[in-house]
Amino acid sequence: MSYKQLIASILFVAVAAGAQAAGDATAGKAKAGVCAGCHGVNGNSTNPLWPKLNGQHAKYIAKQLADFKAGKRKDPLMLGQVAGLSSQDMNNLAAFFAKQSATMGQADKTKVALGEKIYRGGNSAKGVAACIGCHGPRGAGNPPAGFPSVGGQHAAYSVKALKDFRNSVRANDMNGMMRNVASKMSDKEIEAVASYMSGLH
Repeated sequence: MSYKQLIASILFVAVAAGAQAAGDATAGKAKAGVCAGCHGVNGNSTNPLWPKLNGQHAKYIAKQLADFKAGKRKDPLMLGQVAGLSSQDMNNLAAFFAKQSATMGQADKTKVALGEKIYRGGNSAKGVAACIGCHGPRGAGNPPAGFPSVGGQHAAYSVKALKDFRNSVRANDMNGMMRNVASKMSDKEIEAVASYMSGLH
């Protein structure tokens, strides 16, 4: 086999593997009915303690589902839901939710000033990095890097997530990035940032 043929074969396998790993939104929709009980129709959760999945990046959703199944992220309700899912099922669900239109929240006006200050500039005195660096100016995240969209997410859910990272209850973040940031934040700062993110779009 020539060098060119070898390279072509490797590229073909890589492309085929990528295509196989891609989710099928139609198949995901067929499995998403059970998710609606907590996450709402099309992933638009109405319970502020359960995250909105509509419009979230597929890569992020698939990783969270895999982490629940592997025990890297813990939640009794989710553990039962993911137990019977294959990797392809997870990719399909992720593709379905990613295609749904995101919905916006509304920030608490009394928390916007502090929330915006930390989100956009961090807190250098405490070593808190600016959220905008990973999640972007509108909270849209960074799909290739696996950083989630946070704009429009329920503030109550974001508060829980940040406190879970702060207390290492949740430890499935890449290189401990979120634990490092949240560990330096007070309750007041977490609540302000969560509220601010809820109104981003």
